[in-house]
This record gives sequence, C-alpha cells and structure tokens, in this order.
Amino acid sequence: MPTESRTARRTRRPPPIPSVSERAHAPPADPGLHHAATAPYAAVPAELALQLIEGALTLMHDCGVAFDPETQALDLFREAGCDVSSDGVVRFPAQLVRAALDSSAKSVSLWDRSGRRSIGLDDRHTWFMPGMTCIKIFDPGSGEPRPSNGEDLAMVTRVADALPNMDAVCVSVKNVAHSDIHGEIEEFAIMAANTTKPLEYLCEHAESLDPVIEMAAAIRGGREALLAKPYFLHIITPLPLNYPRAHVEQLAKCVHAGVPVSVGTLPIGGASTPITTAGCMVNSLATDFAGMVLAQLIRRGAFCVGSSDVSFMEPATGGIGNFAQTSLADMVMCQVRRRLGLPSFTGAGGHSAARRFNADAVAEISLGMMQAFYSRPATLDYLGSLDQGLTFSLHALCLCDDLAGLLRTLWQGVTIDADTVALDVARQVGARGNYLGQRHTAAHCREHLWNSRYFGARLPVSTGALPDEELLQRIDADVRTLLAHRPEPLGGALEARLCAIREAFTGPPGR
Repeated sequence: MPTESRTARRTRRPPPIPSVSERAHAPPADPGLHHAATAPYAAVPAELALQLIEGALTLMHDCGVAFDPETQALDLFREAGCDVSSDGVVRFPAQLVRAALDSSAKSVSLWDRSGRRSIGLDDRHTWFMPGMTCIKIFDPGSGEPRPSNGEDLAMVTRVADALPNMDAVCVSVKNVAHSDIHGEIEEFAIMAANTTKPLEYLCEHAESLDPVIEMAAAIRGGREALLAKPYFLHIITPLPLNYPRAHVEQLAKCVHAGVPVSVGTLPIGGASTPITTAGCMVNSLATDFAGMVLAQLIRRGAFCVGSSDVSFMEPATGGIGNFAQTSLADMVMCQVRRRLGLPSFTGAGGHSAARRFNADAVAEISLGMMQAFYSRPATLDYLGSLDQGLTFSLHALCLCDDLAGLLRTLWQGVTIDADTVALDVARQVGARGNYLGQRHTAAHCREHLWNSRYFGARLPVSTGALPDEELLQRIDADVRTLLAHRPEPLGGALEARLCAIREAFTGPPGR
C-alpha cells in the first residue's frame, strides 16, 4: 500500500474554511436547546441551593435594599407592605418576594429584526453573543489595542452577524469618544443597522431608553407589535443592594413598554459584598430579587430576571477574578435559578484576563466555554472580551463561535435505543466480522461530529491533518473573510425613520 511522503504531509492543506454564505445554511431546528438530552451539573446539594435563596430573603428583610428616595418605587413598596425608611432603604416581607418570583415570566421570545425568527430566553436554552461594553479593541490592521469607536461597534456587529453560532448581538464595544446619552442612542442604531439578529442593549442614562424604544417600535411596526415580538433585552446593572435613580427609571420604562429586562449587579467579594462565595451569592440574589419585586409591582407577569455575576477580590493585590472561584460560583448561581424556573444570564465563559489573544487567552476561553456545558446559562454574552473586559478581540470571538459549535454538538446527547445499541447488527456480523459494509454504519457514521473550523479534522472532507499555521494564523485568515460580510440593509424608509427619531432627541449631525 503506498504511503504518503513526509514532505507531502508537511505541505498538505485542509479544505478552505467555509465562506459566510456556506455557514448560513440549514441550522438545527432548535440550535440553542441544551435540555433533556444531557443533564446540567448540580454544583451543590439541592438543600444548599435552597439555603442560598432563603439567605437572600432573610437579607432583604433584615438589612434591606436601598432605592433612590426620589423615585416612585418607594410608594409602590409601601403600598405592598414593605418597611421603607426615610433614606430609601426597603425591607421586604418574604411572602412579597416569593409572590414576585412566582409571578415573574419565566421565559420570553426575543425576535430578530425581521420578526421572523426568535430565540427563547428560558432555562432550557443557551445563546451566544459578543460583548460586553469593552472600551478598547485590537485594531484589525495593526493588531494593537486602541480606544473603540462607533465604526468598531459596527464592525464587530457585522462579524457576529456572519458567525453561525452567534445568536444575538450585544454592545460589544463602546463609542468611547461619545460615552454620553447621544452615544448610547447611536450604539443601538449601529447594532440595528449592522445585524438582522436580536439585540441586547444597556445604557447608563434612563433618557437614552425613550428614543431606543421608539426606534425598536419603528423597526417592529408599532408599540403593540414590539410588545408582541420584543426586539431587544435590556440590561440594568445596579450596585449591590443599591438601586440608583437611573436604574429604577430604566426598569420602569422597560416594564411599561414590555421590553424584557435582565437586572443584575456586578459584585466584588471582599469589597462590595462578603468575600466568601456563599455570602457574595446571597447579596447578589437579594439585589436581583429586589428588582424583580419592583417589576412585578409595576406590571404583574413582566419578564424581569436577575442576572448578577459573581467575582472576588484578592486583598493583597486588589486583583479581580480567579477562574476556579468565579466558575464555581457561576455554576451554583445557574443551579439556584433553575431551582426557581428562571433563566440565568450569568454565563462566565468566553472571556479572558489575558491582555492579548495568546495561549493564555485560548486556555482560559476554552475552559470557560466548556464549563458552560455543565452550568447551562441562558446567555453567554461576554464572548471576545480580553484584559478583564477592557479590550475586544475579533480573534477571540471567532474562537468562541467555534467552541459554541462544540457545546451544541455535546448537548445533543447520546441516543440509546434498540437501533443505536445495535444488537441485531452485532448478531448479524458476529464475533469475527466487521461493520464497514453495513447499512447501519452508513446511516450513523456522521452523528455527533464537531466540524471545527480551527482544530483538527473537518470530517469527512478532510483527512484530519492540522495545517502548518499556528492557531492565531488560522483564525486571522477567517477574520479577514468575515470583515467583508454585509448584512441585509434596513431599507431607505426605515433608515430615515430611525435617523429622524435620533435627531428629534439629539439634534442633527455635527451638534
């Protein structure tokens, strides 16, 4: 049998990476489903998960949660039976919190720009998206980090639009030169123009939401249509046990408009919360639950779900984030929310503390993405973030997209029935036969394959040899292709309408 020469093995190339158009074909019927075929991991016994919930209820009653006293939230809390102090600290009866957790919507569909496709935000699916709010980006030309701008947000959004496993788009990078109300409004318009996928949005100023909701309604065809088919999920990030006025007003605006809300703090154990994992989680859950109570008092049945991440400080250095501690806490938080029937927006995978896209980043991103196999968050929306969330990397985003394909392959699980156990085939072949010529082999030979774009064999069209280029070079070639992608345009009339909405609030260009 002829053998391949050593020179041929060195120079052989795998088939080219699929084009954007090739990737768009034939997605699975329900690509985000992680439920039933495989089971999530229970990081703690069920009774301990319940103890964290009870701890949060006790903290809300004994310590309370602070709300800006100049908002109408305090009147709603008083009418509901809460103890409200003169400085805005609200102490919650446990039965009120339990009622709010029961009445909160447990799922919502987030629809794409056309209103034809949706993703289900619930505890049965996991969705992937780039983010979140990095203030720098690695320049595609020089490779060096620099402050991000609106053109960068458009670029990342278009790449995410092309990637097959990116299900929605978040504010991946900020327009740093315009980090104000006008810039926040523009960020929504940029995302809407550069992807057809659903959106996640966040802002610091409550005033930004009015034109954003109006733009979303224009895209959908009216307020009632937006209520029926929400276009974006709004993210609100209060302080631990403390809701400033802007965040209270944002929550109220969204709930009144029927915009789904994710409300979660960014605690730092040892600084803004207790340093222990359990103590940090209890404070986080209490903050989440308080926002959920307010949403239910405004409109019963609203979709407002807690999404606090959990992180920790090293007292000796002030550094934030230890992979093992953060990942374990994330798994427990996902488990607690599943106990309540709620989706968890706390996916910690897909980002890295590494300052560049290097071997350190690849290792941390890979570990974090694989952890999501067990934790099953509703969203992983930090994909592509490096340097403690400061700098965005297109190369890291592409790696995350590839690893998302691996997760979805694993979540398909293993079918165990008479056909797959194949005892009849085994009896027919016997102890000394082989299965190469069996119809059963042909029918099942390509199940559970992860056709990675960057690692190993792209079976069955490749023999499995890795290309000579380093991983970064392989991904870089893909990035160059993706940068040419352009999504379906908004259309002249709609684009003009969105421009008019922005200008009515911010004034004409060149203000």
